[in-house]
Amino acid sequence: MAHRFLFALLLLVWTPAMAATPTPEERRLLEALGMSDVLEVMRAEGLDYAGELETQFFPGSGGAAWEATVSGIYATDAMREIFVTDFAGRLEPATVEKALDFFESDLGERVITLEVSARSALLDPEVEDESKALLEELIAADGPRIGRLRAFVDANDLVESNVVGALNANYAFYVALNEGDAFPYAMSEEEMLADVWSQEPEIRRDTEEWIYSYLALAYRPLTGGELDAYIAFSESEVGRRYNRALFEAFDTMFTAISRRLGASVARFMSGQKI
Repeated sequence: MAHRFLFALLLLVWTPAMAATPTPEERRLLEALGMSDVLEVMRAEGLDYAGELETQFFPGSGGAAWEATVSGIYATDAMREIFVTDFAGRLEPATVEKALDFFESDLGERVITLEVSARSALLDPEVEDESKALLEELIAADGPRIGRLRAFVDANDLVESNVVGALNANYAFYVALNEGDAFPYAMSEEEMLADVWSQEPEIRRDTEEWIYSYLALAYRPLTGGELDAYIAFSESEVGRRYNRALFEAFDTMFTAISRRLGASVARFMSGQKI
């Protein structure tokens, strides 16, 4: 039953909007969200992850060819094209305008700056450790700040959306590995789903820790009132629609990346470094 439920989630999230050209207002929104900077950070995260894949699947044999391959997979222009064309048209024009009202405000601009800078800073393992320590302090204090972070996570469905996105990406990776004959024997769909679903508890734990430590670091400079205003936007119908569109577009992008990564890993495992 769990496997069937997971497959239903995969089908649901893997159904992208029709590729479209973004309107000027949608482009303004993406600029207000700092999307170019976000994708640069995601590229850096992806290159680090690709190094882990080499260690796991073909240690020491990837070299410059693997670096060039993953650099192409995580090219920001390619990532942007997938994301933008999927995001375009997901929101009604009125929703885009109201989202712009928030993200082009002083608070909205400050929030985006803090989010991007914190995510970039977390590329440093020492900063990541500091963010986890900060989170532990907030949890131990059990004060209004951790309550606000929990409210923000709930309002944006951050844990569940990220867990589902990670499961989708892992499944795409498995499918590509399987198609590239990377396994000792061809895996059935049921076997791949079972393997992916078995990762769910660990993914959920890691996701919760990363999200809360990231938010603790990113929003540390915000006052309680500023956080309340951001939570109120997130809980609004406009905020919910915006957040859903954002996650769906990112899911489409990461699924495409994961399939390319899986296919490339399979080629390198078989010695076909092309």
